[in-house]
Amino acid sequence: MGASAAYHLTRLGITDVVIVEREPMLGMGSTGRNAGGVRHQFSTEANVRLSIESISLFERFRAEIGYEIDFHQDGYLFLLSTGTALESFRRSAEMQRGLGVEVELMGPDEAARLAPGLRVDGVTGATYCARDGICDPNGVTQGFAKAAQSAGARILRETEATGISVDGGRVAAVQTSRGAISTRCVLNAAGPWARDVGRMAGLEVPVYPYRRHIFITEAIASVSVASGVAVPPSHIMVIDFESTFYFHREGGGVLFGMSDASEPSSYDTGVNWEFLERVTPIAVKRLPALAEAPIAHAWAGLYEVTPDAMPIIGEASQVEGFFTVAGFSGHGFQHCPAAGRIIAETVVRGVPSGIDPSPFSPDRFSKLTSQPETNVV
Repeated sequence: MGASAAYHLTRLGITDVVIVEREPMLGMGSTGRNAGGVRHQFSTEANVRLSIESISLFERFRAEIGYEIDFHQDGYLFLLSTGTALESFRRSAEMQRGLGVEVELMGPDEAARLAPGLRVDGVTGATYCARDGICDPNGVTQGFAKAAQSAGARILRETEATGISVDGGRVAAVQTSRGAISTRCVLNAAGPWARDVGRMAGLEVPVYPYRRHIFITEAIASVSVASGVAVPPSHIMVIDFESTFYFHREGGGVLFGMSDASEPSSYDTGVNWEFLERVTPIAVKRLPALAEAPIAHAWAGLYEVTPDAMPIIGEASQVEGFFTVAGFSGHGFQHCPAAGRIIAETVVRGVPSGIDPSPFSPDRFSKLTSQPETNVV
């Protein structure tokens, strides 16, 4: 979010931009720990519009940003096992088609053909969008950052934001571990730490961190002589919506994960290996090839969750010059192109072009006007 916002600010002629990064390199937080999925299949029109713009930029990233990224558009396949979920996704698909997104509804047999090796026991239907896919978080971050730097933006690595000075109801400076930066405008793009940054300015930003695990197996052949097709040869992302289990090809292995509804909010990014024992039966049920696949790598990252699973993009009404672009609830990386443009135009012009910003308003929680996103895993 920070790199995208910086890039889009420079495109608008604002080149006196500083990215303050606590870590030695960009993308070492949630950006570098996510599964890289990008999709159009959301339940709210606002999120679908973010996807349409963002995926379009991913498709032309090299030509426009000047940086090569790894992007596979092999589709997202949502498996639905209840009548309620099937009806909800049917309504969402109608809305998505109305916005020009090609989404297919299909039966379990057709879903199984799209993802060889997939078991569809108990599945009553599925949705599929071929333009969804898997993208490279690090490449996108570096591309935006390098383009912003080329236009004059600066990046301060290994520099921690420690405070925000507010004078007369307006941002006056950012305190850092390397000294103060005088500014009348600060963008809170701190992801899971957005609430902490908000409190530096005396604001309560309702973003809460939740741990999510990712596991990657050792190499698995696409075709097993003993059992037939083992795993999909493409990078198709398969999500079992009821359990939230998902998987896709990652190199020669398979990347998979699942949410844990019982885990409380925390900043813990250690791997809980006991959780793998709970994921395994569900994983093997949907992709039997995982039964004998050793785990090669595992890590945990943080979702940045808001009460309605919708992002916060905009200026705080209580402190002039304090902007937030955070709280994407697990779909932040994929929306960074559009979100960076929206927050940059909000800073410069007050209102962004081409999209209604009200669903993302920082004030929506106090006004009880939010529409929750339900297609969250």
